[in-house]
Amino acid sequence: QLQLVESGGGLVQLGGSLRLSCTASGFSFDRYVIGWFRQAPGKEREGISGITTNGDGATYADSVRGRFTISRDNAKKTAYLEMSSVKPEDTGNYYCALQSPHMWRNWGPPHPADFTSWGQGTQVTVVS
Repeated sequence: QLQLVESGGGLVQLGGSLRLSCTASGFSFDRYVIGWFRQAPGKEREGISGITTNGDGATYADSVRGRFTISRDNAKKTAYLEMSSVKPEDTGNYYCALQSPHMWRNWGPPHPADFTSWGQGTQVTVVS
């Protein structure tokens, strides 16, 4: 059964760092693009970052570029989102999802409508 499980969320101090993980099971992880998304209360889900199947390409939303880093370890079937210099607006539920590689765009943030097989999310709350 195809499954994505996000973890690593929690409370993080303003300006601090956090690493999120997205662990896959039940499918060939290295055949899919991975996207990270977040959703704040009352707001639409927004794309944060995407990474190609072998990790040689990545895209970021302007709001996180230079602060967040996406990576993946295909041997561990896990993708990561390293968050640093976090801001209050980074608070939200963070999700990972899959995209077929032929839909990869090497510009701009990922679009939620282009992704499937969403995990349940992990909550990140920035506190001061």
